[in-house]
Amino acid sequence: MGVAGTQKGRLMSARVAVVMGSDSDWPVMKAAADVLEEAGVDFHADIVSAHRTPDKMFAFAKGARTEGYQVIIAGAGGAAHLPGMIASATTLPVIGVPIALKQLDGMDSLLSIVQMPSGVPVATVGIGQAKNAGLLALRILSATDESVSRWLDKFSATQRDAVLDKKLD
Repeated sequence: MGVAGTQKGRLMSARVAVVMGSDSDWPVMKAAADVLEEAGVDFHADIVSAHRTPDKMFAFAKGARTEGYQVIIAGAGGAAHLPGMIASATTLPVIGVPIALKQLDGMDSLLSIVQMPSGVPVATVGIGQAKNAGLLALRILSATDESVSRWLDKFSATQRDAVLDKKLD
């Protein structure tokens, strides 16, 4: 897969990794990529399966900081081990996105991601809420990046104004 956003041709500029266990997760995970792109934050999206490509997953997680990533967003359905396994191999912030499959409506994924053992934290958003994962990644980056902070301020103001402009019949 290997999708890059707002990049100028080199992977090293990507600040956020958006990874998922399967290409079937992309329709959900694309929402994280879209909000990162909207904010002008470089990202790289790829398929990294905890179960089918464990060597690739560990190599990715162990090398993520060296590659220049500051935050990792990991989406997975079913057993959803990807976010936790990545978090076990890096100290970068990992945001888990539970993805609903045909069975259990994503509750299995949610519980798998939120029930991490002490010392291996994974921030978790709601089932299918990849946009919120992207926004959380932006909030993490905004601690040291004023341009991201300004973008988030504008985003929040737009959301507020949209609610204030609503009228009931």
